[in-house]
Amino acid sequence: MLACTYVAKGKFALLDKPKPVLLDDRDAIVRVTLASICTSDLHIRHGSVPRAVPGITVGHEMVGVVEAAGSAVTGVRPGDRVTVNVETFCGECFFCKHGWVNNCTDPNGGWALGCRIDGGQAEYVRVPYADQGLNRIPDTVTDRQALFVGDILATGCWATDISEIKARDTVLIIGAGPTGICTLQCVLLKQPERVIVCEKDPRRLAFVKEHYPQVLAVGPEAVQEFVLAHSSHGGADVVLEVAGSPETFRMAWQCARPNAVVTIVALYNENQTLPLPEMYGRNLTFKTGGVDGCQCAGTLALIEQGKIDTTPLITHTFPLRDIAEAYDLFENRRDGVIKAAIQMEG
Repeated sequence: MLACTYVAKGKFALLDKPKPVLLDDRDAIVRVTLASICTSDLHIRHGSVPRAVPGITVGHEMVGVVEAAGSAVTGVRPGDRVTVNVETFCGECFFCKHGWVNNCTDPNGGWALGCRIDGGQAEYVRVPYADQGLNRIPDTVTDRQALFVGDILATGCWATDISEIKARDTVLIIGAGPTGICTLQCVLLKQPERVIVCEKDPRRLAFVKEHYPQVLAVGPEAVQEFVLAHSSHGGADVVLEVAGSPETFRMAWQCARPNAVVTIVALYNENQTLPLPEMYGRNLTFKTGGVDGCQCAGTLALIEQGKIDTTPLITHTFPLRDIAEAYDLFENRRDGVIKAAIQMEG
């Protein structure tokens, strides 16, 4: 089968690899029908993910059809259309039982697919702990509607849930990339009084204004003054940082009112510094970490009900054989790309 493979730092290649097989009675083999490229894949290619293993098939955003399931799998069966969770989790350890599935103690727990074990930018993928990692797609939901459920929508759901958003809050979201937009959709479901999105890319800012007219949109050069003018207590009640740069990290706490919640959603390429003397007395609560993607069934229900729609994020679609072209487009943000879907041809 064809598989996009992490060959070495700075290099991915489309290789012919053996089709995966069941290795455990809790595994499932999924025939991938649609996949996508994530910024985290770019981090792997550039060597920013030390735990990524050269030789693995990359990709952790995918949907498909179950082709085979181990004898202990009860939640799905061959023929089921499924989303695939970005995280591998056993469901039984201390962390899983508390919903902290990103910290699953299994050797392949957490983000494994497309990082430490073969992922889904390929024709087939093996999914460990299939009862936790797969969710059946409702018949009325298309592959394109479900594509982001297991990763960036799971991230948006997790970030929103831990941010303690209340009805009268002003919420600032920094970054209107794919994860930022997914986070925005989840935040809007909480119905805060006001939502502000900060984004430097004019095309992405225009996307927000077109699709979410109820949201206030602003560029970074004016964001602090804008937030002060559109909040009741000297800054945002909740800030979600989804951009991932030193500038946006600083912006997040500078735009927060005293005693606000600042949720760090982004994955950074380098260490960030908290200037504690400058922040003294602000009494901010920082929430950080990786997505706990255990709400996928509920997210699929929201999609089925028409409350979440991420299909406008898919601006380009490529066949698997042209995935190198898709990576080039996505990384260089050409042609107004937001997300590039990879269509399997089998």
